[in-house]
Amino acid sequence: MTDFIEKGAVKVVELIGISDASFEDAVQQAVDKAAESISGITGVEVQTLNARVVDGRIMQYRASVKLAFAVK
Repeated sequence: MTDFIEKGAVKVVELIGISDASFEDAVQQAVDKAAESISGITGVEVQTLNARVVDGRIMQYRASVKLAFAVK
């Protein structure tokens, strides 16, 4: 399947990826976890980035994302 959909429908789901490494890894975590049960993910849109801070240090990165995939 290509990433271009000529006709049909696309489903969008919202997720929050979580990482202790980086915002980029938080996005990848969301995609990786979703790919375990969703096939054919064609795009990701990052909505917001935020972090958990403890004693002035970032302890956890979070990325709210929307993932798109073709409806079969």
